[in-house]
Formats: sequence, C-alpha cells, structure tokens
Amino acid sequence: MRAVIQRVKKASVSVGNELNAVMHQGLLVLLGVEAEDTKEDVNWLCRKICNMRIFSDDAGNMNLSLKDIDGEAIIVSQFTLHANTKKGNRPSFIKAAKPEIAKPLYEKFIQEFEERLGKKVGTGKFGADMEINLTNDGPVTIIIDSKE
Repeated sequence: MRAVIQRVKKASVSVGNELNAVMHQGLLVLLGVEAEDTKEDVNWLCRKICNMRIFSDDAGNMNLSLKDIDGEAIIVSQFTLHANTKKGNRPSFIKAAKPEIAKPLYEKFIQEFEERLGKKVGTGKFGADMEINLTNDGPVTIIIDSKE
C-alpha cells in the first residue's frame, strides 16, 4: 500500500460537477492499493499517517501530528501510484490491485483512519475521474509505502 500525503491549508475533491469533499488544515492522502496488500498494511499505514509529526509547533518545528492539531483529511484512491515506468513510455499498472481487492481495502482504510483520528474524513469516489484542488502547506509532500 502506497500513500502520497500532502500537508495542506485547504483541499477539495469533485466528481463531475459535484463537490465531494472540502477541508481546511490537514492532510490530503492519495492512496494506492497493491495486489498483495492486506488489513495489516491498512493498520500500519493509518497509524503511521495519523501520528506522523509534520505540522509546526509554536517554535516552527515539525513536532505535531494530524491528531495533535485536530486536523482534517481527505482520502482519495489512486491506482496510478503503482505505475511501473521501467520499460517504454507507457506505464504498466500490473502491481495495482484489481477493483474487487482494492475497493474493500480502500474502504477499510477510510474506516480505520476515521477511528484513529476520531472524526469523519472526506473522500473521493473510488474508480471515478476526479478533480482535486489544494493549497499545499510548506510544501510538505511525503511518500510512504507499507512494503518498504
């Protein structure tokens, strides 16, 4: 399971012309599910992201977590995070989980994340073409892979 997390001042995700989620200070999480991922990957990654100290304290040091600042989150499924670009110019997505595997793990990730954070999170729509708007804060962008 791979995530790109971005510390944001604000973010939103739309599906078609419909606004699906809006948030202020917190994290935008792009989540890619790999074919071999399990609930253990979900648990590890949720714990890691919720407790990662990447928000500034009063001294300006990155010492606070999303939980510490009572921040918000939007979680968006993105299978292209598992693109293999080694050969040729067309990416291969063979390592990305098929929808029947990926969707339940994506939904489990959202549920686990909400439990750890203690509040609802915004989401995209699994498998949909989405438009994401964000104001990156820092910028702080981190890639985390549960397999590494």
